[in-house]
Amino acid sequence: MNPRILAATTGRILRQLRHDRRTVALLVAVPSVLLALVYYMYADQPAPPGQPSAFDRIALVMLGLFPFIVMFLVTSIAMLRERTTGTLERLLTTPLAKTDLLFGYGIAFGLAGAVQATIASAVAYWLFDLDTAGSSGLVIMVAVLNAVLAVALGLFCSAFARTEFQAVQFMPVVVAPQLLLCGLFVPRGEMAGWLQAVSDVLPLSYAVEALQEVGAHAEPTGTMWRDAAVVAGATVLALVLAAVTLRRRSG
Repeated sequence: MNPRILAATTGRILRQLRHDRRTVALLVAVPSVLLALVYYMYADQPAPPGQPSAFDRIALVMLGLFPFIVMFLVTSIAMLRERTTGTLERLLTTPLAKTDLLFGYGIAFGLAGAVQATIASAVAYWLFDLDTAGSSGLVIMVAVLNAVLAVALGLFCSAFARTEFQAVQFMPVVVAPQLLLCGLFVPRGEMAGWLQAVSDVLPLSYAVEALQEVGAHAEPTGTMWRDAAVVAGATVLALVLAAVTLRRRSG
């Protein structure tokens, strides 16, 4: 990679993102609104003695899921537009390498994910009194890792779509199974054996476990760092696959 070209690519993507007001609203406002819905759904439910409330348990995981869902959708559509408008074809005739483009997307949307996670965490902790044993900084760190993972998966999946509608169709294929099997609805240890085996190879499962470790322990645990490393490794693998499958145009 060329550091100068990488920086220029990252700046271009951030400028495009800044001028897209609907996407900015999706990143900034929607997670906070959804957190408010979760809060009022569970605010009056009693918690067993010594156990976190339902809101604390669910909202903590949601802070990691929001960047994953939003960044996957935004990235897959953004890359598809680069191809369908011919922008990608023109860019790749310049000294820009595929890795400059892909890592530029990862950095730009990772920064956007950091902003989103910070705002959502501030709302959860300060407005809705989210209580976790670990620090909010660790929650934000895992959320940003989720955002970058989603960017990498979105870049990879966009290679197989020809239209924006097809890009959206990857949501139930790539995102929904990970949401269902990540341990949010049913603990992974209580799943049927084959479901647990599938869950064990899905990176979002480790992100959720990392968040649960932050919620339960005042200090970072070895399990949390292991899970974060797994998510980071899955991100690198997805970026490599995205580089292999990146095409200049759709069709």
